[in-house]
Amino acid sequence: MNKRALDAITDKVLAHGAITKQPLKVIAGEPDRPLVIGDVEIPCYVLEDETRVLSQQGFLESIGRARKAKGGQGAMGGVDNPASFLAAKNLAPFISDDLRGSTTPIPFQMRGTRGYGYKAQLLPEVCSVYLEARAAGVLLPSQEHIAVRAEILVRGLATVGVIALVDEATGFERIREERALAKILERFLDEELQPWTKTFEFSFYEQIFRLKGWGRADGVKRPQVIGRYTNDLVYERIAPGVLAELRERNPVLPQGWRKNRHHQWFTPEFGHPKLRMHIEGVTALMRAAGSWESFMRSLDRAYPKPGTQLPIAEPEDE
Repeated sequence: MNKRALDAITDKVLAHGAITKQPLKVIAGEPDRPLVIGDVEIPCYVLEDETRVLSQQGFLESIGRARKAKGGQGAMGGVDNPASFLAAKNLAPFISDDLRGSTTPIPFQMRGTRGYGYKAQLLPEVCSVYLEARAAGVLLPSQEHIAVRAEILVRGLATVGVIALVDEATGFERIREERALAKILERFLDEELQPWTKTFEFSFYEQIFRLKGWGRADGVKRPQVIGRYTNDLVYERIAPGVLAELRERNPVLPQGWRKNRHHQWFTPEFGHPKLRMHIEGVTALMRAAGSWESFMRSLDRAYPKPGTQLPIAEPEDE
């Protein structure tokens, strides 16, 4: 289909309010890194709103439709009616209202060119329609080859969901992790430094001194190692990426200390309350422990560091 025909169909869809005037941009995926299901290859992308799409042409080819849509029928379909690959009357009993409403192609922008695709979840749903129609004995001879392709695709998707496959093929797994981390940091840490408020109670340091056998904590200068313990027990465990971000925002000065306290960067409405709760929980574990080693075992079970496995339970101290 030429560009003029595609634009004409797009304008028609716009008139019905089905899509926005600004196609979403591709943030992951390349034409030469397709989704591979058995011997089927489908170009796939992740859009800026994290919608996973399969290219329109690749979708049509995967289910055995024409390699290129003719006259707009196979490419865009209608706004109110099912797409051409679901338009046959014998398929109607097997098409849910949700499926019927999800077949409008999604325009997207990639490197200055516009493409069209279908949501990745649509593929297994369309396959199910043809397989159910075949099982009911109502499939037309001209549709048999689509049912064969559908069976191949469904088998290929049996062990791994299509969303996971798209994320792997496009490299969005890494981007998804980065986005998730950004959301965590946005909730925990503020862009602006907050006024100092008392956050670490004396009992937190008192229990460290007790378990380390350092004597009384009051009236004594705290060893430098306390800072390392605080990072380990609190900031490194409260949420993924928090300690690394704090170190970047609040670096050690040439004089050997930090300009501000780490806890001053926590958001007052969410991060700081979570920080206080975490400190209280860690302090409670220290109170219950008979030794530093016993405490660390309990800590690793209660507040494991992100990305680590829970330790094998060991006998508690008597």
